[in-house]
Amino acid sequence: MPIHDWTRVSAGTWHAFHLSWIAAIQEALNGGLLPADYYAQAEQIAGPLGPDILTLHQPELPNGSPTLPPSSPSGSAVATAPPPMRLTAEAEFNDYVLKRRTLVIRHASGDAIVALLEIVSPGNKSSRHALTSFVDKAVEALFRGYHLLLIDLFPPGPRDPQGIHAAIWSELCDDPFVLPSDEPLTLVAYSAGSRKRAYIEPTAVGRALIDMPLFLTEDAYVPVPLEATYLAAYRGVPRRWREVLEAPAP
Repeated sequence: MPIHDWTRVSAGTWHAFHLSWIAAIQEALNGGLLPADYYAQAEQIAGPLGPDILTLHQPELPNGSPTLPPSSPSGSAVATAPPPMRLTAEAEFNDYVLKRRTLVIRHASGDAIVALLEIVSPGNKSSRHALTSFVDKAVEALFRGYHLLLIDLFPPGPRDPQGIHAAIWSELCDDPFVLPSDEPLTLVAYSAGSRKRAYIEPTAVGRALIDMPLFLTEDAYVPVPLEATYLAAYRGVPRRWREVLEAPAP
């Protein structure tokens, strides 16, 4: 199914679809794509990277301590070769940045977060403050070692003229990223090791979605079936809005 132009519909319509898509991705990941010692869960997280965000966890050991991420997670869907994205980028930080300390308070029953998956909404770009907060939270997640998969099906605006990835990447290194003029939408997977790596797939309305990697460790990932889950979520869109989305471009 081709990517639709979601700027045609109301924010509430997108939000309802957003929730369904997150649920479909969660079902696919927990239905066998993730190794047995990982799980995905949609959570209500306060702040710009929320409230509808999918987090990947590792279960705790019986004594309450989180399990350590394996160097090579096992599972039929886990891959370790570099993902076949058309564009890649890499950033390395100086020793001061890498050695910075962050105090994290966790509830005793909480499981260790490994990765985050976020589907960008118009609200994340609705003001300079909203965009800055979103970018800051994404960068903070990468600094903390959380791998990240971002799906942005909305075109750049005046506050992110080269898309959400360029806004994030400019905070990580000085290498600029420029979106192809005919591919204004962005899918990007980040590996949050000591060297931050980005695997970018620009796309456009009318294109089919591709599987994107969701990293479990610095080098190992599972492919997220974006096309199949998008289709599953789209079936629940009311006919009234499907007719708007499927109408010929003016």
